[in-house]
Parts: sequence; structure tokens; C-alpha cells
Amino acid sequence: MSAAKDPLHGVTLETIVTKLAQHYGWAGLGERIAIRCFTHDPSVSSSLKFLRRTPWARTKVEQLYVRTRFPET
Repeated sequence: MSAAKDPLHGVTLETIVTKLAQHYGWAGLGERIAIRCFTHDPSVSSSLKFLRRTPWARTKVEQLYVRTRFPET
């Protein structure tokens, strides 16, 4: 997939988590993706640590971000 067609090109994981948390709230994010970093004492920092070590969870978060289709800022 070329960079021009990759919806995640140039978007950091921190931006993804921040925008999803702002859009859905932590509770809503935890309902959509049931992982502890979203449901128990959530923060961007703890989420980033977990998602960087857990490829399957990161993939789910990235897929939700793409489905949500935020305009690039």
C-alpha cells in the first residue's frame, strides 16, 4: 500500500489514542475495544505503553481509528 493511500500514514499512535478518547470517551473506547488500559484507570500514557507492546491490540485501535474516519489535522 502506498503512503498516499494509507490512512495511517503520518499519524502517530499518540494522536490516534488521543482522538479516539476525545471522540468516544474512555468508557466508550473500553466498550468498543475491551482492554484494561481503556477500562481501568485509563490514560494516554498507559495506553501507549500497552499498545506499543501488544500488536493485536494496536491493530484493533488503528482499525477503529480508520473506521471512525477523522479528518486529518
